[in-house]
Amino acid sequence: MASKDVTVTVRLIRSFEHRNFKPIVYHGVDLDQTTKEFIVFLKQDIPLRTSLPPPFRNYKYDKLKIVHQAHKAKTNELVLSLEDDDTLMLEEDCTLRAAGIAHETEIAFFCEEDYKNYKANPISSW
Repeated sequence: MASKDVTVTVRLIRSFEHRNFKPIVYHGVDLDQTTKEFIVFLKQDIPLRTSLPPPFRNYKYDKLKIVHQAHKAKTNELVLSLEDDDTLMLEEDCTLRAAGIAHETEIAFFCEEDYKNYKANPISSW
């Protein structure tokens, strides 16, 4: 599969406690770009998406983590697994390909501070 034919789903996580997230599907993702370049692209693209409610468009997302990879086991966590940060968190200077992103991978985009707070006290309020 050519590197530009990759489809990736980005799960925007607005709130871990309230399980508030929206998926966006991106086609033609270049796996040879760095995580930092992809984050810059997402930060430019998300505010322009009128289909998203304003709270999602104008949020302080800053971190990516793999949620699910095609043909691999899925977590039973509803929003995002709190485990395996060392292998599933995307390092900014790493390419998407080197980070393990492949066709039909789902990755979460969220605020790292929110994630750390939720991980310290993983209580859902809904």
